Amino acid sequence: MIGVAQAKYVTGYRIWLEFNTGESGEVDLSDVVNIFPVAESLKDIERFKAFALDDWPTLVWPNGFDLSPEMLYERATGK
Repeated sequence: MIGVAQAKYVTGYRIWLEFNTGESGEVDLSDVVNIFPVAESLKDIERFKAFALDDWPTLVWPNGFDLSPEMLYERATGK
């Protein structure tokens, strides 16, 4: 099962991710904050930067928004 091992803010809506597979890459989530209504508040960069890793483990934000680790893996690695 894919999981996010580490996540670091880069710039804008970009986050660097390392997965439990040892692979890593950057994801641009600018489209995500514009598609999902629940992510509306994340258009504020300071709120976007407030992500954390949960027990799944994947990215979560204080407003309750999260993204599947599989989707993040696909975006970061192209696999």
